[in-house]
Amino acid sequence: MAGTSHRAAPEHTHPDDVPVLTALAALADPVRAQLVRELAASADWSRSCGTFDVPVGKAALSHHFAVLRAAGLVEQRDEGPKRVNRLRREEFDARFPGLLGLVLRTELI
Repeated sequence: MAGTSHRAAPEHTHPDDVPVLTALAALADPVRAQLVRELAASADWSRSCGTFDVPVGKAALSHHFAVLRAAGLVEQRDEGPKRVNRLRREEFDARFPGLLGLVLRTELI
């Protein structure tokens, strides 16, 4: 058995399996867009879930990460008691060229 965590490993969806409307819906939420922006500015696997500056509680944050995983945007893994994250930028950009770049702009109209 891999790891000693009491929780199940997160399920991930590859961006190739994501419909464009799922990707757009995931990125349309302001909290999820902020999570993506913060991940884009961080090294892979350097951010645990509790280190993001978003105005939601733990349960809502878990939901937002689940949506991002289902949209192929985020990959997560457990490191001890922490769940760390990586933005799947290269894979997502290959599937939806330019879409992530629009979200990462600081001034969206």
